[in-house]
Amino acid sequence: MEEKFKQEPSSIVKVVLFGPESTGKTTLSQELATHYNTVWVPEYARDYLQKKWDNEKKTCEPKDLLPIAEGQIKLENSLTKKANELLICDTDLLETKVYSEAYYLGYCDPILETYALQNSYDIYFLTYIDIPWEKDDLRDKPNDRERMFLYFKDTLEKYNRNFIILKGDKKTRLRTARNYINQLLRK
Repeated sequence: MEEKFKQEPSSIVKVVLFGPESTGKTTLSQELATHYNTVWVPEYARDYLQKKWDNEKKTCEPKDLLPIAEGQIKLENSLTKKANELLICDTDLLETKVYSEAYYLGYCDPILETYALQNSYDIYFLTYIDIPWEKDDLRDKPNDRERMFLYFKDTLEKYNRNFIILKGDKKTRLRTARNYINQLLRK
């Protein structure tokens, strides 16, 4: 059963956009994929939770986290096969783990935690909170942005992940991310 949460091995470069809600991860993921003529892995939780909201007017519950994690890694594994030498991930299971702990008093399902820590990526781009927060049906922490950013940063440090903080406007973030990706692709 747990195999469905496992990241399939691959030799391509994988980068993750990581950070609090409404910090530009999706926009940057799409821009990077376009620039490098590759595919990007959307955030599975967005569609999953939007459907839940539309149908039940309910937000995420602990019971949703494993289906979200399963859908995310399934999408990533599928799109890895379609990517060129680079895969851009709008999120990963470590982000799901962070949200689980932040929303559910430190709780994270052991299966989710195992695979969140086991899966590997070449670099994380931690998106800073210096762009305006945009409201939608799912975003709910406009006043908690700094605390959430620090939680994401502390998680990357705690698990010794290779990361860069992206700050500034869209062009600056894109340029910074491209510089780091180009270094990875040259290796």
